[in-house]
Amino acid sequence: MALYSEKVMEHFRHPRNVGVIEDANGIGEVGNAKCGDIMKMYLKIENGVVEDVKFETFGCGSAIASSSMATELIKGKPLSEVRQLTNKAVAEALDGLPDYKMHCSVLAEEAIQAALEDYEKKTGEKV
Repeated sequence: MALYSEKVMEHFRHPRNVGVIEDANGIGEVGNAKCGDIMKMYLKIENGVVEDVKFETFGCGSAIASSSMATELIKGKPLSEVRQLTNKAVAEALDGLPDYKMHCSVLAEEAIQAALEDYEKKTGEKV
């Protein structure tokens, strides 16, 4: 069995939504001291919907793939759905991650939650 699924490899080789949103109204940055991965999520939220999302990730292939998949899962979704996204959903969408790489999907979840918290602070809106 291959260490990584085809979906993980695809999102690592061709990540979606990489970059910065200059006028993002929600930005979240998280890191993992043990592995050194750093993930930053930018959200552009309008009328309660994630209109655009981009990420910057410094880390391994699993971290990049998790970031990429997470952005795909929340783009165009209402905030009520975005708030419910879990690391397990990210890993499942990637057809699984090795146990010792699950922390990468946790970072993706935490980065999105941090961006939502930033949005709440900036706008006063409760997500």
